[in-house]
Amino acid sequence: MNLKKTILLSLKWILICALIGFFSGSASAFLLVALEWAAQLRTQNSWLVWFLPLGGLLIGFLYHYYGKDVVKGNNLLLEEYETPKKIISLKMAPFVLLGTIITHLFGGSAGREGTAVQMGGAIADQFSRIFQLDTTDRKTLIILGISAGFASVFGTPLAGAIFALEVLYCCKISLKSSILSFVVAFFAYYTVELWAVHHTHYSIPLIPEMNLKNLLWIIPASVLFGLAAMLFSRSAHLWSAVFSKTITYPPLRPYIGGIILALIFYYFGSAKFMGLGIPTIVEAFNKPSEYYDFLLKILFTGFTLGAGFKGGEVTPLFFVGATLGSALSLFIPLPIALLAGMGFVAVFSGATHTPVACTVMGIELFGIESAVFIAISCFIAYLSSGSVGIYHAQTVKGVKYHLYEKFKRNKLDDF
Repeated sequence: MNLKKTILLSLKWILICALIGFFSGSASAFLLVALEWAAQLRTQNSWLVWFLPLGGLLIGFLYHYYGKDVVKGNNLLLEEYETPKKIISLKMAPFVLLGTIITHLFGGSAGREGTAVQMGGAIADQFSRIFQLDTTDRKTLIILGISAGFASVFGTPLAGAIFALEVLYCCKISLKSSILSFVVAFFAYYTVELWAVHHTHYSIPLIPEMNLKNLLWIIPASVLFGLAAMLFSRSAHLWSAVFSKTITYPPLRPYIGGIILALIFYYFGSAKFMGLGIPTIVEAFNKPSEYYDFLLKILFTGFTLGAGFKGGEVTPLFFVGATLGSALSLFIPLPIALLAGMGFVAVFSGATHTPVACTVMGIELFGIESAVFIAISCFIAYLSSGSVGIYHAQTVKGVKYHLYEKFKRNKLDDF
């Protein structure tokens, strides 16, 4: 390829990255503002929870009659990357955006990452037609969409770029995709900044020195983070299977699930488990959480998403990890903010099989000073969380794959 063609090709991909970054970043900015509005309105009007069943019914009807081709959500992106078939419908973006806003407005326990990633993936894949790209380049677009969505919704461009590569199994990723993933992540990140939409900030003010004593405390805590990730993943799949088997008409699943959630949230005072739970996450860095907070968040999120409501799993994973780490500070002699921060990213690492991206995210969020603690925790949680993650279409390879294949062969993996 001559120099002129190389330059033109590079400019084409920079343009594609800029366009995906702008549109995905703008979509994430709108999502963040909309979810903040929904959370404030729900907090000020507790009676809105009684509309959760009707909201669920609306989501159910929307996907059953008009969105069957995009109902798989994040798993559809992973499947299309692994075995490309047809361009993802652009309607995935508005459908998941509306479904997520409804879920949060009426009190469902869900996150936002899945929404941002699906919007980014759907937007990115449209450029396959516009630029007449082949199958290989389509795979690159899916990576760019995931990267842009993740980076923009969390304000972590480096982690977003690595997450998109790692979640799709990095040994299959080309050098071109790797470079462009970082480019689009920063385009999307700065687009959110351009819209003056801000992300939640966390801090770990005290970092102890890394020594043998502290390491011996980090290991069991990280194993617990991994087990919490395993419980979260299996809970989400369990509730999805339960609803599918017991309620044959899909639109009724979120309707009935919404009735149950509304009754529990209203009569048992469980408001802090609604929506993202950001205030509880922030509080976990300063005050020990209740020992059962992380378990209830796992239960409510798995039930909410399993019933068919829309949203993501990652922010609930942050909630689970931060509150578990915070509660462990009563027994482990490490700073509460450090334990909460370790759990914040380690549980996410275990549930998505992405320890490198989660380590980088921890550094971006909490500072380089905590890097060693964060990295050790993420990798131990990753190894101890089992072979089943939140994305059933994700390909799990490498050390973890071989480790748990032995358990599967001995029929121990189901325990």
